[in-house]
Amino acid sequence: MVPFSRLLSALQDIPDPRRAQGKRYPLAHLLLFTVLALLSGARSYRGIITFLEQRRGLLNDHFGVDLKRAPAVNTLRTILQSLETDALEAVFRRHAKALLSASEAGDRLAIALDGKTLRGSFDHLGDQRAAQTLTAFASPSAIVLAHTEIDEKSNEIPAAEQMIHDLGLKGVVFTADAMHCQKNL
Repeated sequence: MVPFSRLLSALQDIPDPRRAQGKRYPLAHLLLFTVLALLSGARSYRGIITFLEQRRGLLNDHFGVDLKRAPAVNTLRTILQSLETDALEAVFRRHAKALLSASEAGDRLAIALDGKTLRGSFDHLGDQRAAQTLTAFASPSAIVLAHTEIDEKSNEIPAAEQMIHDLGLKGVVFTADAMHCQKNL
């Protein structure tokens, strides 16, 4: 079995926003290669393209595609920015849940919920608060199951309640920080 074949198969479910004439690069492969580039340390569109340029032959051989060259930076950026984010999130959540069930054979699952403020996201000129996210992390298997942005006029408590409901896991121990120890939850 080819490593990442499950992820590649899951990425096939993401709707392609491009018109038929603009599909030079297969979307699922391009998304998988982007994930691999990010895991390899790429931190920008240029970094992703550099990863693809340097490893194009290996990626073609390993995943059975025939990319003649890496896409242009603008092409990659346009494709990634035009993706339906909810569909992308749903695919990654479904994939993570499948990995979780495969790795947690009968063990009592512990999921840590943690909120973070994103560094550099505060906008003084636009008078916007710093962006906050909530992440669900399956501790024993080191899998991020889900993440969500916390509403600007709220905190992580309602976001955590919604995330627990959305995950739909039974028989799971959720852990959270002291903020969730309030009396009136």
